[in-house]
Amino acid sequence: MDKVIINKILLGVCGGIAAYKSAEIVRLLRKKNIEVRVVMTHAAMQFISPLTFQALSANPVCTELLDVEEENAMGHINLARWADIILIAPATANSIAKFSIGLADDLLSTLYLAAECPAYIAPAMNRAMWNKAVTQDNIQRLKNQGVHIIDPTSGEQACGETGLGRMSEASDIVATITQNKTIDTLKGINVLITAGPTQEPLDPVRYISNRSSGKMGYALANIALNAGANVTLVSGPVTLSAANGIDLIQVETAEQMYQAVFSKISEQDLFIATAAVADYTPLNTSKEKIKKQDSSSHIALQKTKDILTDIASSPNRPGFVVGFAAETTHLEHYAKSKLEHKKLDMIAANWVGKTRGGFDSDDNALEVFWKSGQKTLKMTDKKHLAIQLITLISEKMNEKNTT
Repeated sequence: MDKVIINKILLGVCGGIAAYKSAEIVRLLRKKNIEVRVVMTHAAMQFISPLTFQALSANPVCTELLDVEEENAMGHINLARWADIILIAPATANSIAKFSIGLADDLLSTLYLAAECPAYIAPAMNRAMWNKAVTQDNIQRLKNQGVHIIDPTSGEQACGETGLGRMSEASDIVATITQNKTIDTLKGINVLITAGPTQEPLDPVRYISNRSSGKMGYALANIALNAGANVTLVSGPVTLSAANGIDLIQVETAEQMYQAVFSKISEQDLFIATAAVADYTPLNTSKEKIKKQDSSSHIALQKTKDILTDIASSPNRPGFVVGFAAETTHLEHYAKSKLEHKKLDMIAANWVGKTRGGFDSDDNALEVFWKSGQKTLKMTDKKHLAIQLITLISEKMNEKNTT
């Protein structure tokens, strides 16, 4: 990712109930000493007053493409050139459609088309509108054009329905677009991350495994790299590619992952155990394919080594150890028990199941626990979840190192 220094942001506000969140975006950006100029569509002004943004940003709000006074103050081309990035939040289905095909029929769409800086779009709409094929086509078209999409989250919507389509929270949006401004939060830190499943062979063609896709671990590795860390990624079998600059070690079995982790652990400052390591492995592996039997078949299993427990109790223990817990019941109870029993600094727990994200999904939500507190990270795509988690880990590491 290019390391853009962000000092000036052009915020586009479209007409949706989520426009109220945009005021908080301006406030949070100003707290970071980032200058903000706001452009509003006519529909946006039906939900929130331009005066609100003027007061928060300390800059005039632009609303008209052909307003003579505004054009004399700063033409739309100059305004587009002024910004380090352009952020559209909320972005309605209508505005997304216009941006995707290059329509320029008002000030905001014209600015978007004229801008040469990076663009971030935070969609907000009804769940059915978000799931509509044409909307997803427009989103994909924007991604192909290099636009950064800050995916919506799932929850109760203004219409009373529940589903994916809520604009991300202001704090999460600000964290996403300013990650390069705080690029050095893990500068010089050695980070070891495990990701994906393991495969425990039964015979040459069969194995025991799980539904882990590795997406969470790879997202964390990418964000840690962006934050300045030296990243080692020990990965089970997945269909993902590691970013340039990551030291990738590929393994298959739990035992191989154990050996790979311990070969690197003495060099690490931070260990994040994201991998879904098999708890059991076959006691015996057949050298030949096991033939189908008429009667039932029994497979003897033995426990695998517990990588996380052994790392946390090792003389070479990194300064900060983070575990993951995937649960189907009693999430908080099991997570807190693992946090204490395994002597971890932090644990990130998530529900797993067909409708809950987590395994084999692009989205996830986490309940994060540490000795003195906890934090909920709401359902979002795993990239943005990784940004939030790495930010939280950095904060707690810093607190531990300064006490």
